[in-house]
Amino acid sequence: MAGLRMLFVMNQHEKPVLGIDIGRVIIGAAEPSGRADTSFLSGNDERALAVPACEGAFAAISELTTAFEGRVWLVSKCGPRIQQLTLSWLRRQSFYEQTGVQAGRVRFCLKRPEKREHCRAIGATHFIDDRLDVLQHLRGLVPHLYWFGHRAPGEETPAWAQRTLDWQSVRRAVLADLRS
Repeated sequence: MAGLRMLFVMNQHEKPVLGIDIGRVIIGAAEPSGRADTSFLSGNDERALAVPACEGAFAAISELTTAFEGRVWLVSKCGPRIQQLTLSWLRRQSFYEQTGVQAGRVRFCLKRPEKREHCRAIGATHFIDDRLDVLQHLRGLVPHLYWFGHRAPGEETPAWAQRTLDWQSVRRAVLADLRS
């Protein structure tokens, strides 16, 4: 019986699982110049709650949630105030209803390297983040890493990550990797 249980746990983690960062990926992406939109972090709470989602994010995440059979998690680094503001933003935007992501699948950490432990816990096989240093921490654990958003000229993409400028390109890349 113990062997059967172990087999079930192993098979459970072999299914693809998508992790998605929130800041500058779902909320407030960088402009084509590479300049970050910080209005979610720097404004008052009402202004932050009014910040729109990145163009195409909800539609792409909805499609990816279906492709991953619901195994999608949000993993974000932020302090307690921004954690609460983020949860309020997700509810106000009807994020869960529009994307199919389960409301209980949001994880927060206080330091970027801690995203690795969250990815290990959820069994992430794919991860989308706007920060290369975060993706560097996930190397060797998460096989498919997507570096999201516009960059300043001259920033090179390492061979172990895929550069994706917007939600159209990340959707295509993730779905292509999922099929292969």
